[in-house]
Amino acid sequence: MTHIKKRTIILGIVLFVAFSATVAYVLEPDTFGSWFNSFYWVMTTMATVGYGDFFAKTAIGKIFTIFLYIFGIGLLSLVIGKVIDSIAEIGRQRRAGKLPFVGEHHVILINWSKKAQAAVGEVLSYTPDCQIVIIDESGYHPLEQMKSRCHFISGDPSSDDILVKAGLARARAAIIFGDVRIDEAALVDGKSLLIASSIERIAPNVHTTVEIMQEKNVQNFRHVQVNEFVLSHDAVSRLAVRAALQEGNPEVIAQLISRSHGDDIYEVPVDRAWKTYGDAFQGLLRQGATLIADRHDLGINRKLTEPIPAEARLYIVSDEATYRKITGKR
Repeated sequence: MTHIKKRTIILGIVLFVAFSATVAYVLEPDTFGSWFNSFYWVMTTMATVGYGDFFAKTAIGKIFTIFLYIFGIGLLSLVIGKVIDSIAEIGRQRRAGKLPFVGEHHVILINWSKKAQAAVGEVLSYTPDCQIVIIDESGYHPLEQMKSRCHFISGDPSSDDILVKAGLARARAAIIFGDVRIDEAALVDGKSLLIASSIERIAPNVHTTVEIMQEKNVQNFRHVQVNEFVLSHDAVSRLAVRAALQEGNPEVIAQLISRSHGDDIYEVPVDRAWKTYGDAFQGLLRQGATLIADRHDLGINRKLTEPIPAEARLYIVSDEATYRKITGKR
């Protein structure tokens, strides 16, 4: 009976309960008074609860009760076993990355590595309530201890089916890391480019960031309209040189790019009272923040007399409390 399909078992137990309740009522109508009371008695008997408010009084009724003990309890045990097995199967499929993600506004991390693991911590430090979906070709969940926050999808991340299963169209952002299992840098970028192309084709509105191994491939990623790209070895090399020639410089940069430190880089809305960059700089400074950039332009502090354009996106350095005070967030 353990090999019977779940639908067959459900249908069988429904029919068995209905049949038993009808037989009990027919055998002892005075005892139960209504079909519903006999149904209630059948359920409490099969569940081995036995409140004692209803019980068979005739010999044939007691024989039928014995029938319920033998077959009803066994059938209910089978159903409970199937339910437990189904729950265990869901857990196995989740660990194996077979279940689709049904949430939204999540962050998708593609190709698992130490960098991706560090990115998980960084994402959760920025937005503790954010859900993360990891896509990788391995067959097991890389962060089983964080399965409530990190969903795993196993498969080829360039495949439409896998990206749809990860809820790409509903995602907040997607980050593609270089596949560390590939030795050749050009092949790593080739795979990342293929994944980026699939993402831009399926969900062009999702903000996509790609780790690039070779600088010469940057133009190819710009061609597929990737929002952001990070040169894998470039940042490490620059920080190493600065550590050697400018003591303390890398530590400042590390603090700005990591949420684990007090101050961070935030985007703030443009106040209508600000006419020039100087107005914005002084206004933010009085609130405890330092204006550093408009989009990618880090030289705006040399343009304090220039008007703020309509499409401006201003970035500041401050702690989280100051940022929340400026933006009115709680």
